[in-house]
Amino acid sequence: MDAFRRADFLGMSFSFPSPDPIVQDFATFEVAEEQPYIYRLTGLGVEAARRGKGIELAYHVSHLIWGEEPGWDQGDRLANAVAKADLDLADLEAAIAANDPMKDVEANHEALEAAGHWGVPTMVFEGEPFFGQDRIETLRWRVGKKGLSRS
Repeated sequence: MDAFRRADFLGMSFSFPSPDPIVQDFATFEVAEEQPYIYRLTGLGVEAARRGKGIELAYHVSHLIWGEEPGWDQGDRLANAVAKADLDLADLEAAIAANDPMKDVEANHEALEAAGHWGVPTMVFEGEPFFGQDRIETLRWRVGKKGLSRS
């Protein structure tokens, strides 16, 4: 309900992804051992972040997956979304094959636990966690109170 409400609030389209990035049985919520989509997407996100383009990639790919028609994984749709972030899908995937992104994922997971939190998006400023997209403005407020501003 919250995702649809937030999309409506922002004037964005929203639909359930097809295929869902997490392969699972929706009747039992059992997650399949084989996860062809989410591991690929996670790797792309890590590699984009390594290049300073993680937010841009997340923006364009999430709009493709949750805001458009089914079949985000078909044809050149994912490559086109990645290109909107000024990145190349084949180049990202070659870099992922050469440098396993799971090391970064594990390091992020450990940092998240050390900050006392458990999910995404989580931001931490001076040891204080801010959880969820609706807390980004609160984080900006807190950072502003410390005299920091956008440069």
